[in-house]
Amino acid sequence: MKWKTEWKILLLMVILFLIAYFLPVDSSRFQSAIMEAFHLLNEYARLHVILCLLPALFIAGAIGVFISKGAVMKYLGARANKILAYAVASVSGAVLAVCSCTILPLFGGIYKRGAGLGPATAFLYSGPAINILAIILTARILGLEIGIARAVGAVAFSIIIGLIMAFIFRKEEQEKAEQQLLMPEPEVVHPLWQNILFFASMIFILIFANWTKPETNSNLWNTIYNLKWIITTVFSILLGFILIKFYKMKWWKIFIVALFILIFWFVFPQQPMIPFIVGIIGLSFFISTAKDEMGDWFSATWRFTKQILPLLFFGVLIAGAFLGRPGHEGLIPSSWISKLVGGNSLWSNFFASIVGAFMYFATLTEVPILQGLIGSGMGKGPALALLLAGPALSLPNMLVIRSVMGTKRTVVFVSIVVIMATLSGIIFGTFFVK
Repeated sequence: MKWKTEWKILLLMVILFLIAYFLPVDSSRFQSAIMEAFHLLNEYARLHVILCLLPALFIAGAIGVFISKGAVMKYLGARANKILAYAVASVSGAVLAVCSCTILPLFGGIYKRGAGLGPATAFLYSGPAINILAIILTARILGLEIGIARAVGAVAFSIIIGLIMAFIFRKEEQEKAEQQLLMPEPEVVHPLWQNILFFASMIFILIFANWTKPETNSNLWNTIYNLKWIITTVFSILLGFILIKFYKMKWWKIFIVALFILIFWFVFPQQPMIPFIVGIIGLSFFISTAKDEMGDWFSATWRFTKQILPLLFFGVLIAGAFLGRPGHEGLIPSSWISKLVGGNSLWSNFFASIVGAFMYFATLTEVPILQGLIGSGMGKGPALALLLAGPALSLPNMLVIRSVMGTKRTVVFVSIVVIMATLSGIIFGTFFVK
């Protein structure tokens, strides 16, 4: 008998027993926190899984099948031109405009295809952090200076974080580079321009399906919002054409999916999410039964789904229990947070970074949250620190990152983000806020 292993099991059982024994089930705060956990999970499932996460999972699966390792290594690999690699990775957020959870399948896709750790983590940070709409909204609601600071800080962060990660783990990166050098040149099945059209259509579907109603009276953003489903439909038709023309999918399969989407659109004209779901189900069915690269696409998408969704749901439950939803109480009282992030001290900026790193923010929700916190006395420095740490990280996000690149790299990545957000908040609060 392995007594060391058995003692660990016994210790775990004792800890679980003590937690169960002393649970404050009669406490109103505990009961409220449990409800907040499920409210947040419900909110996440309703608002983000179907429109955000599922399209992102299909994109991630497509990266694993249709993007050759040679292409990833050429632009983002350990031996790639560093300027080009970090330039591509750092501006990705301006194109994707996704949240910290939606970026995870995409990050997992390029990292497992051979992307260097530095460019991959730059991409991981920039995806949710460099959101043009969120930056514009920040400038209009929280002030021009904090909007500019957020934009500059996010771009700089992505590059600096990637460089630091690559330097810290340079030995492992060198080994990866040497292994990549020995790999034979992979066969290119689809030319680059076809892949660009394929991924662009899916990315634009992801972007416009999730276009939210702006808080401002901007005519441009409101016009796009009012036309979002028409624009999404146009890119869906383009995707279907590309699948038939370049990826040899049978035309009648696309026709059947399109027909069912059209039927449900006429039956439920006020609920566009229903035909969107029908489209996902139809596409999933036909590519899952294929035996060519379409079948490989579904298999890769399914692997990412099994890896990511359970961890995300668990992380959202924990985040909701401890921190609650915006405007609601979890186990940690929101008044504690407001008191702890006033002024511009090292502690207030550090605490804001920690809270931002662990709390889940849906895309754009950080702006109204911070508007309320600033109105309650939160300093501008801690506000920027939270903006730079919050959208790019969350507890669910960390759990999935760990499953992709390991505990050590995840701890280092999160620590770098928190430290840099803290320092940025102090500098901004000291020199740029009167």
